[in-house]
Amino acid sequence: MDKSESANKKMTKKPINVSWGGRFHEPINDFVKRFSASLSFDKRLYNEDILGSIAHAQMLEHVGILTAGETEKIIDGLEHIKKDIVNNKFNWLLDLEDVHMNIEAALVQKIGSIGKKLHTGRSRNDQVATDLRLWLRNQIDSINKLLFNLQRGIIELASYHSGTIMPGFTHLQIAQPVTLGHHLLAWNEMLERDYGRLMGCRERLNQCPLGAAALAGTTFSIDRKFTASKLGFARPTRNSLDSVSDRDFAIEFCSVASILMSHLSRMAEELILWTSAQFDFVALPDRFCTGSSIMPQKKNPDVPELVRGKSGRITGNLIALLTIMKSQPLAYNKDNQEDKEPLFDSVDTLSDCLRAFADLIPNIEVKKKNMLEAVAKGFPTATDLADYLVNKNVPFREAHEIVGETVAFAIEQGLDLPQLSLLQMKQFCNKIEIDVYDILTVEGSVESRNHFGGTSPAVVAEAANRAMSLITSR
Repeated sequence: MDKSESANKKMTKKPINVSWGGRFHEPINDFVKRFSASLSFDKRLYNEDILGSIAHAQMLEHVGILTAGETEKIIDGLEHIKKDIVNNKFNWLLDLEDVHMNIEAALVQKIGSIGKKLHTGRSRNDQVATDLRLWLRNQIDSINKLLFNLQRGIIELASYHSGTIMPGFTHLQIAQPVTLGHHLLAWNEMLERDYGRLMGCRERLNQCPLGAAALAGTTFSIDRKFTASKLGFARPTRNSLDSVSDRDFAIEFCSVASILMSHLSRMAEELILWTSAQFDFVALPDRFCTGSSIMPQKKNPDVPELVRGKSGRITGNLIALLTIMKSQPLAYNKDNQEDKEPLFDSVDTLSDCLRAFADLIPNIEVKKKNMLEAVAKGFPTATDLADYLVNKNVPFREAHEIVGETVAFAIEQGLDLPQLSLLQMKQFCNKIEIDVYDILTVEGSVESRNHFGGTSPAVVAEAANRAMSLITSR
């Protein structure tokens, strides 16, 4: 056999892959097939892939590329494929690499050559970008529902404990008295900012890449606004190169998720501290804890500890995505396939943590007596005494020094500030009068902070009502 005959034989061989095999003359290496395939994880995009294909088919009919009958057959075939997938009757094939080609091949098998027309005017590049945006948009909506449930639980607990006094800390040292309701509403403020970031992310991703094709658009007279509208996007993306290569929306979501998980981790850390014997401020329901295999007295706060630990996982996913994208030239590159697993894991992990805390936090047992007793330690009303002196026309720096000396004396006497006699306090400043005892109690301290954003019970109750009205008005 001469060289020309050999070449002709190669040219007439059956394509290796129905989507791209015409160029190739030998099968892909089995290891490379497994290494390069994304099917194992991207098949979870099947619903979005089918929705995008239906909208694309409707657009092709709208511009006259498909007939109404062809579109009907394509849509009917896609809906049957979706039903098979949902019922676990679909045969996923690794040889077809990804979710897109598996569904397309099944469509052709089901309805014949008409199915081959579906890919007119698009590429897997704009197809996957659209699928991911559709999928993440839906996930953000689901996450917002979970976030709402957590915020509602926190706000309700805050309202109930608007007058429950506990220590406020700086440097993990007792600083000033606050109410538990005030502390819980601080948690809610973190989550409210997270909600804003999630909505901003959703708004920016809500643009349709379909029609960008591989990178340069298409020669067909498509209507990208029609497709975008069918899929509920605000508008089509503006640049075909950017459309297929952009993964900012995935990075932004992972960034938002990292911040949200950082907030959940801070809450988890406080719950872990509060349940310890050293604090003993709260108790967690048994269903959220485990025991020790060797120490029978243990009740371990497993769920908060896991949430705290999973925050590192989410941050790692963000770093992975940033690293994947940092050196890619325009437009699409195979590296982009690595975007899905970190994104999927971030969504799954964040959703689980929100669900766990939405059930856990409203059901904690608050130990009011222990919190109140803890406030007495560490001279928490010292700042109130300084403010009292300022109101008596003592310059603040002088007042600060006077109170410092008074605290040092109280320590020597083994007494707290309210336990000092008026005569004992007057030796440090003769402007101190009997009314000083009104502000030296922890109750007086929190009551005096009755301004907007303060910790007085009345203000906290109002703040809880506003917070609830805000989240229920969305």
